[in-house]
Amino acid sequence: MRTVDVSDVKKNSRRADADLLAWWREARFGLFIHWGLYAVHAGVWRGKPVPYIGEWMMFREKIPVATYEKFAPRFNPQHFDAKAWVQLAKDAGQRYLVITSKHHDGFAMYDSASNPYNVVKRTPFARDPMKELARECRKQGIKFCFYYSQDLDWHHPDGAWNTWDFDEKQKQPERYLKEKVFPQLRELLTNYGPIGMIWFDTPLTLSKAQSARIRRFVKKLQPQCLVSGRIGHGLGDYSLPRDNFLPPARLSGDWETCATLNHTWGFKRHDHAWKSAENLIATLVDLVSKGVNYLLNIGPDADGVVPAPSAQRLRAVGAWLKVNGTAIYGSSPSPFPYEFDWGRITTKGNTLYFHFFKKPNRHFRLHGLNTAVKSIAPLADRKKRFTFNERTDPATGTPILEVDFKGFKATKPVTVIAVQLNAAPVVEPLTLQQPDDSLTLIGPMARVGSDAKQPEMRMGGNGLTENWRNAKDWLEWQFTVLTPGTYDVTVVTTHQHLEPWSGGHTLRLTCDGQNLKRITKREAILPGLRSEYFPQIATRFGKLTFARAGTQTLRLQPTRMNLKKSGKTLFSDGGMQFCEIQLKPVSPQA
Repeated sequence: MRTVDVSDVKKNSRRADADLLAWWREARFGLFIHWGLYAVHAGVWRGKPVPYIGEWMMFREKIPVATYEKFAPRFNPQHFDAKAWVQLAKDAGQRYLVITSKHHDGFAMYDSASNPYNVVKRTPFARDPMKELARECRKQGIKFCFYYSQDLDWHHPDGAWNTWDFDEKQKQPERYLKEKVFPQLRELLTNYGPIGMIWFDTPLTLSKAQSARIRRFVKKLQPQCLVSGRIGHGLGDYSLPRDNFLPPARLSGDWETCATLNHTWGFKRHDHAWKSAENLIATLVDLVSKGVNYLLNIGPDADGVVPAPSAQRLRAVGAWLKVNGTAIYGSSPSPFPYEFDWGRITTKGNTLYFHFFKKPNRHFRLHGLNTAVKSIAPLADRKKRFTFNERTDPATGTPILEVDFKGFKATKPVTVIAVQLNAAPVVEPLTLQQPDDSLTLIGPMARVGSDAKQPEMRMGGNGLTENWRNAKDWLEWQFTVLTPGTYDVTVVTTHQHLEPWSGGHTLRLTCDGQNLKRITKREAILPGLRSEYFPQIATRFGKLTFARAGTQTLRLQPTRMNLKKSGKTLFSDGGMQFCEIQLKPVSPQA
């Protein structure tokens, strides 16, 4: 296979003009739709369920082009209803809609004049669903966007990654771009009205120059059309991490996470692992609090029906947003770069929105907010007020906000409290202990260094370490201890759930004259939103004791790396992927 580029999931894309991204930042929540010929067999091939995601069936099973083309005469979605699909997005509170115009199988789900392999010319349906959806989106006020696979195309002889039908050595990518990509992009950008974005995908073989030409082509036809981060080579208007990725911390720049409702994008009849509405709402809050849009997918079946569990869950999210949307739409991320055990924070102007995942203790504390508070009230009932007190920790000078949540009424799954400030929020720059006295040291707040001239390891734009393969490289934090005492220390690493974990590294942790040394082992998988697709693997390191309050410095450095050749994958460099260090106070009984 040709040279691959995976920069789209490893670094920030270029920054688009602020006005260009204004609608997208306001929206925060979009609907992704994967729909195509793969829905015909619905994840079953030759009588057996196909592993992996539904729309990759052709690649997974190496189905010949001539065989796959026979799916088309069976595609006749008589229950397709563009109005109902767009209404579902609206009911869910989603402000933009992205649908597959051509996925990796090469089949166009619109009337393509430049290539007859499309839904109008090859199926008994013989209608252009993109025309109908574009019209409905305009009527209902939803921003209409196209997904387009610009690199992988298993139908075209020169497209990437079909090596079972076509000789890799004979492929001419430029011919594929000329014959298919540019003509079809012209059709999509001239025949369907204003397009919010072209959501490109999987830029694995195209060069930077080729990707740049595609970007320029889009911008020439529709200057206001966004280009997704998966154009590759950092050329997108915003950035995209890997599928279903939830970052461990606030990210820099503009990001979007695309995610599934179960474990597939295209429809699979046997995948009933539906995420709960509670999970989806918490995920939306988590992402927006870190500056990340949420593009949530549905996979209609070959009859044009959206699975009922998908629709039910989306409407439940919409019901929550009707009450709490002010804290999501057009909001900015938390002024604190790290997470909180109790929930998340979003920002809008001089207001902080506390999103509680569970009912807080009546006497609640927040450390590190320097801006004076004007009022605190439930978002759903602004007439009610909670009393509060602002003070300074005498030992460290840390500002502490104390809130009396008497009469707090929790509403599942997330309760939102509006905290009105006297000015834009300003917070302490160092990591601080939370109300439960725990501390979490995240990668993006660390200083990256090395005992060599330059570190090989770096902090990725997605909040995880990259290329940590050299024992001379280290991470170092400064943080503030408010409560002296003894703390259990846990180092958390991760990996994409279908890829190997890079473990067995010997690490040394030094802090305040104390040294801890452990080998990273899969001792536990921590619960939480992130662990489903990127398991949070805990290694218990022992205990640290702080005799006094104040600023501390902690360094984490390998003494031996356990690197394996088999650890490298398409998207992974095989090095240790570090998430965070957790310090939790030891209970008196321990």
